[in-house]
Amino acid sequence: MTATENNPGQQPKPQRVWQASSAELTQQYQTDLEQGLTEKQAAARLKRDGFNELKAKRQSNLIRFLKQFNNSIIYILAAAALLTLSLQHYSDSVVIGAVIIANALIGFFQERQADNALAQISRLLVTENFVIRDGVKQHLPARQLVVGDLVLLEAGDAVPADLRLISADSLKIQESILTGEADSVEKIETALTADEIPLAERANLAFASTAVTQGSGIGVVIATATETEIGQIQQNVSQVKEKPTPLMQNLNQLGFGLSVAIVIAAVLLFVLGLITRVYSLPTLLIAVITMVVGSMPEGLPASTSMVLALGVRKMTAEKAIVKTLPAVETLGAVDIVNTDKTGTLTKNEMTVTEIMTPQQAYQVTGVGFTKAGALDLSGELQVQGQPVTGTDDVDLQWLLEIAGQTTDAMLVENDGQWELNGEPTDGALTGLYYKLKGHQPEVQEIDSLPFDSAWRYSARLVDHDSQRYLFAKGAPATLLKQATLPADTWAKQEQQLTEQGLRVVAFGYQAVANDVTDIQTVPIDATFKLVGLVGMIDPPREEVKQAIGDLRQAGVQVKMITGDHPVTASAIARQLDLSTDIQAITGPELAALDDAELAKKIDHYNVFARTTPTDKLRIVRAQQARRHVVAMTGDGVNDAAALKQADIGVAMGIKGTEVAKAAANMVLADDDFTTIVKAVKAGRHIFDNIRKTIRFLLPTSFAEGLIVVLSILLGQELPLFPTQLLWINMVSALTIQFAFIFEPPEHGLMRRGPRDVRTGLLHKPDVIEIGLVSFLIAGLGLIAFHFGVTNGLSATLGSTMTLNIVIFGKIFYLFNLRNQQPLFSKEFFQNKMAFLMIALLIVLQLIIIYVPIFQTVFHTTTIGLLEGWLIPVGAGIIVVTVVALFKRYLYHLLHKNQTLMSK
Repeated sequence: MTATENNPGQQPKPQRVWQASSAELTQQYQTDLEQGLTEKQAAARLKRDGFNELKAKRQSNLIRFLKQFNNSIIYILAAAALLTLSLQHYSDSVVIGAVIIANALIGFFQERQADNALAQISRLLVTENFVIRDGVKQHLPARQLVVGDLVLLEAGDAVPADLRLISADSLKIQESILTGEADSVEKIETALTADEIPLAERANLAFASTAVTQGSGIGVVIATATETEIGQIQQNVSQVKEKPTPLMQNLNQLGFGLSVAIVIAAVLLFVLGLITRVYSLPTLLIAVITMVVGSMPEGLPASTSMVLALGVRKMTAEKAIVKTLPAVETLGAVDIVNTDKTGTLTKNEMTVTEIMTPQQAYQVTGVGFTKAGALDLSGELQVQGQPVTGTDDVDLQWLLEIAGQTTDAMLVENDGQWELNGEPTDGALTGLYYKLKGHQPEVQEIDSLPFDSAWRYSARLVDHDSQRYLFAKGAPATLLKQATLPADTWAKQEQQLTEQGLRVVAFGYQAVANDVTDIQTVPIDATFKLVGLVGMIDPPREEVKQAIGDLRQAGVQVKMITGDHPVTASAIARQLDLSTDIQAITGPELAALDDAELAKKIDHYNVFARTTPTDKLRIVRAQQARRHVVAMTGDGVNDAAALKQADIGVAMGIKGTEVAKAAANMVLADDDFTTIVKAVKAGRHIFDNIRKTIRFLLPTSFAEGLIVVLSILLGQELPLFPTQLLWINMVSALTIQFAFIFEPPEHGLMRRGPRDVRTGLLHKPDVIEIGLVSFLIAGLGLIAFHFGVTNGLSATLGSTMTLNIVIFGKIFYLFNLRNQQPLFSKEFFQNKMAFLMIALLIVLQLIIIYVPIFQTVFHTTTIGLLEGWLIPVGAGIIVVTVVALFKRYLYHLLHKNQTLMSK
């Protein structure tokens, strides 16, 4: 927002806040930089702007339940239930109603895990801080802060609002929750001159929800509640609309199309029946309802949910916790995976890999300091790939000693897990010392000088070999001024390390008098000797490179989105073989592009550096505008909006914030990027099985409807009742359709490439097969019914026989769909669960045919071996044979066309 003098307390344009002088801040926020606001001013601003808190809006369970009925299939079934009720066919009406309620309950419990990302964000501002008002230091809840308040910060405090710092004493703030930067950021109080500065580099600003790790400071509140950076993230999250997954979009389109087609067919059939007067009006209505109920794939939601549910269970065993059922399939359609660098592609354990002294350039092998939680500091010193067994390089020995004496990090064991206690940069030095010396450094501090942005180095007074020294480490640009070697020589070495994406730290020492105890009295002078540089990097995870290669082979692009410098990010990307052509773009460069330009250029880049939360959201939206199916990984609050916007958000379970976990669709319990590869494979496998389920369900459902249609057209008695048709669909959904869940993945699953979500669920050969099977089962059922009734069978016996013909048609058709192999291949018995499901279905058929109470509900009767079982089995054999021959012909036709195209 742009402030005016007539509207005090409102922040100026964000890009100008860091440029303001003390006088400009006083005028801009109508405050006193020493006395703070008066209580009267604070009360007025609190009334005007509201409390400094973030609120989340939650959806009621009742609304969530009612939403489950917003479905075209449900509308039609509900109308059928009402019509059968009005015609006093109570058993039919009750069964149809039970199916509707069952589907709604399945959907409700599927969505029960509410998205509480906003509620988690709101908790971040529940804190208290010291504030100066009327010149008096007070302890106030963060929610009572207003723009213009003076807030005091100390180590351990949570920053309660966005602040412009007016005082910073060795102040460091951990901002990884917003920026993704691993190290705490040094803060300053002086104004910055640049017009555009990335979020991670706004050194004189402090942001709500971040934490003070060192020093102290004072800041003027420049934004509260929704105007803060964290508040803007909340707004972005709340504005991201929930959207169905690609699978649900395909299923909704399929359901709607089928519903429209079935309703049109029902209307035409009813009109035809009125014209021909084949039935009385009540009988015609029941016939049309029977056709609708039989053709409607009401088992589709239940069977799809079961396939997805088992996929969720399998993924949980693989350390991937999926929060909503459809999300588990979405990864199978993903063609872009956006991922953070630090801690996801890398170990988040800074490691020294290069050492340069005046004599030699060394390499240090080994990465990180842990492996599976155990301490692992294996590695050695090398020169041009050859191990160094002994060296007379005195500068190297000095560098190791300085590194050990100036680090504040320790490796500690906690419940059997080794962890780093300290900043990542110091951790790298502790790891280096341990690796080359065999033990942790024992710091013998007399006095120390903490790092400060004013001088950009830290120092320590220590005793070494009966002499007192000043040991210093810090920015090469600062310490190089005291170098004994020519400055350009050291500068070349520094540039060489920087171009590898390494963070460079310089080391040096100077002797001091043995009675010196105050480091402030020892300025660095001409006696200071620079002994060398080290280059350190957050190393890539060993297993990630292979995972990225597997994803690339599967047609999935991996793109890095990070707050790091583009040089560092690009270097890591090359090490990981992210792409054959690494192209990077920064957050400020993204900001210079409007949405249309960004969408046009987004596919050119695979590394996005110095990004803000808004940048991440825009990147995902631009990729989606190019019709990509996008996965987004993240762990911080700054990732929440992008996680929610992505087609599937993947949060880290160990180092991820609760906000990120709540906004995501899937949580990696082990923070292991390789789990995504397993999830992609599982998603493709699940989609295959869902598609098989649909290809199985539709022809058998259409066959039931066709039996009714053909009966009306031929003027015959209806062979099936509505409850029988519902039984066929629902019992098969709970038995033989369940067999597809256990179907193993087909060969070459990860070499296909992502599916095109725009092509829908069914292809042309599928439609032909569905029509063929529908007419086969319907024709066999009608012929058997007509033949049986005309030869002395009662209508009830004929109906029971037809019911079994449809059931056995389903059973035998199942074996045509399980995989693309020939019917009697070695894979025939691979899915043993299919045979168990068939046995269960037959048992259920025996129950409804021979148990009297079920005979009443489902209009069945006791039936003999020939008409009840042998004829249906024979019909099933005809179905499986004809479809197998069709598939064989289709396979040869496709193979012939591919051969002609290759020529």
